[in-house]
Amino acid sequence: MKSKTLSFIAAAFALTLTATPFVAQAQETTPSPQAGKEFAKKGPWKKLGLSDAQKARMQEIRSNTRAEIDKVLTTAQKEQLKAAMQEIQNQRSQGEGRGRGKKDIFASLNLTEAQKTRMREIKESSKQQMEAVLTPAQREQMKQMQQNWKSRRQQGSNNSL
Repeated sequence: MKSKTLSFIAAAFALTLTATPFVAQAQETTPSPQAGKEFAKKGPWKKLGLSDAQKARMQEIRSNTRAEIDKVLTTAQKEQLKAAMQEIQNQRSQGEGRGRGKKDIFASLNLTEAQKTRMREIKESSKQQMEAVLTPAQREQMKQMQQNWKSRRQQGSNNSL
């Protein structure tokens, strides 16, 4: 159970880090007049039916999380991550396959144990803040979606054996 939780946290962390350069770039070029409007248009958040206030708060939490994680990385690691993300974006825009996986990218950053620990703490804090924004019904719905993801992932790994 603990390893599944850590896997989920690591996946969420990886997703946050991979989105960081794109969000930062998007914010530089096209500032949104209404915070949270773009949030929750895709993925599981869309299915939760978040209010505009919830969307804005979630966006704020994500932005703060990215900023905190950014403080943990060295300048060289930030540049390496940015270059890797640009490579992935170029591959996608050219219709190429997935290329390097997120795990490969983060493994190549050579994070110290202290960095890994701090990032886990940041992600856990972010997760708790986001859960606090949700209503009890939305939390239950999110829990159900997470269980569905886990069962699909397990089925996929069983099929590959």
